[in-house]
Amino acid sequence: MPYDALIPVIRQLAIEAGNKIMEIYNSDDFDVKQKSDDSPVTAADEAADAIISAGLRAAFPEMKLVTEEQADSHSIKGDTFLIVDPLDGTKEFIHRRGDFTVNIALVEKGVPTRGVVYAPAKERMFYTLADGTTVEEMGPFDANTPGEVSPIRVADSDNAALMVVASKSHRDQATDDYIGKYNVKDSKSAGSSLKFCLVATGEADIYPRVGRTMEWDTAAGHAVLSGAGGKVVRFDDHSPLIYGKDDYANPFFIAYAPGVELKKA
Repeated sequence: MPYDALIPVIRQLAIEAGNKIMEIYNSDDFDVKQKSDDSPVTAADEAADAIISAGLRAAFPEMKLVTEEQADSHSIKGDTFLIVDPLDGTKEFIHRRGDFTVNIALVEKGVPTRGVVYAPAKERMFYTLADGTTVEEMGPFDANTPGEVSPIRVADSDNAALMVVASKSHRDQATDDYIGKYNVKDSKSAGSSLKFCLVATGEADIYPRVGRTMEWDTAAGHAVLSGAGGKVVRFDDHSPLIYGKDDYANPFFIAYAPGVELKKA
């Protein structure tokens, strides 16, 4: 994959999809349907998916493409592919809470190596450059003209006073029990893949996820965090989180800055 060709494309498509999402978000009303797994889907999910998948297939026709909203893509097998969640945080979108993102990532040999996370309602965008390092672009965002970017880096964590970020919609007792093993200065909640980005910028030190996620939920955030010096490991044995699993379902995991002294599950 030519990274210097990939990055402008995924950045542009994320912004174009984000613009369409915000058009629907700011409308008076939008329909909410239920998928076969009882998760919600809106016109914004479907419109954003159409924009991104068409753009990726035109630019990289030889690459395998897995996207949440196209069930037939979930049977694609391989350890190198593009993976998309066109609207991560649909519940946040439905309740107009703003914590939703557009996620596009490249997975190579089971590892997310490049990606973009765009939060249009929050006006924040994070992506990896061709060299694999991560930047945050400053808005306003123009799909055709990149703006000013700033490199981001994980925190130099103080294990006596950690900042924790956890799920806004899926926080439970198991998560709180695990967080309780650490010396926590403060904690915050965030929706969607923004949690990875808050660790990547140093706004948080650790994000534990004790709950179901799919690879399209996490790949772009994982790439962004890795490019900022962070890590993502399995919750149970702290081995690296690998992609291209048969059902694209993730085990529980921990995203963190390397200075954090991880506790046993």
